[in-house]
Amino acid sequence: MIKFLSIAATVLLLSCNSAQKKPDISAIDLPLTTIRYEQSFFGIDTLRLDASLQKLAGQEPLFTQDYLYNILGTTPQTAAKDVPQFINAYQSLFKQTGTKFASIKSEEAAIKEGLKFVKYYFPDYKLPTKLITFIGPINSFGNIITIDALAIGLQMYLGKNDPIYLSEEGQSLYPVYVSRRFEPSYMATNCIKNIRDDMFPLQDAGAPLCEQMVEAGKRLYFLKQILPTEQDSIVTGYTAAQLEGCYKSEKDIWSFFVQNNLLYQKDPSLIGDYMTDGPNTAVFGDDSPGFIGQFVGYRIVEAWLEKNKGLSLDKVMRTPAKIIFEQAKYKP
Repeated sequence: MIKFLSIAATVLLLSCNSAQKKPDISAIDLPLTTIRYEQSFFGIDTLRLDASLQKLAGQEPLFTQDYLYNILGTTPQTAAKDVPQFINAYQSLFKQTGTKFASIKSEEAAIKEGLKFVKYYFPDYKLPTKLITFIGPINSFGNIITIDALAIGLQMYLGKNDPIYLSEEGQSLYPVYVSRRFEPSYMATNCIKNIRDDMFPLQDAGAPLCEQMVEAGKRLYFLKQILPTEQDSIVTGYTAAQLEGCYKSEKDIWSFFVQNNLLYQKDPSLIGDYMTDGPNTAVFGDDSPGFIGQFVGYRIVEAWLEKNKGLSLDKVMRTPAKIIFEQAKYKP
């Protein structure tokens, strides 16, 4: 096992983006209406359910359809039973979010800033005009993107120490390495991830590890450009200590992949541990992050950008991972 070096709490920024001047987005006009859908939904009259749902659908027709049939998972035939049962089961959680999220102005501001950067870099992309909050089942979506909206499931942002996540059932769904990210501070990043994935769907299935890592690195680079003031631990999903350890152990991490002839491997059973989330990457020890291939890929992208300065974000995202890997000649 390779020893993963962790270091004390001096935060190391992902260097490429931190050295760049942040673009001026102050003149970009971006309409974004916030809709607290959970308040309307939990306020419906279950004794007059059909009329109440029709009224709700009249207010938000597209999202109501998504909410009922995709998020709640009900059907027109079973809604009369399913909706009242859900409202009854989640009434206490609704009250909890009403207190915790009485205001989401800071989260809304971070999301809106991110959308302005999307507009700056991709002026032709059709941005959502609504930010919709909702409450869904605990095993359902935390963020979705619709035709005209970004939607946030507040049940997934109650805070990492909320009993609902730490319960036996909660941990069976979301182990601690996942539920520690169920904080309001992750809202903006998760919303922008949905925008990114809509613009650039991931299509690296079957690619060798080196290309999968570069694709992950490109996607992290996208987040860093769109959310330039966000903490690196938020956009990477690593803890601050894990990220610091990655920089400290960078040469050893790279040497492991090279010496074990993993870079051109395609077998998921051999490379899966490096490209999926987890409490750690087993071969690097307990202090390492899962999905460590993202870090390696980002560093390869940085090395490539040092040789190709001034490229647009669109160009970076559209350049094949194979080309980036070959031209970067990354060697930490």
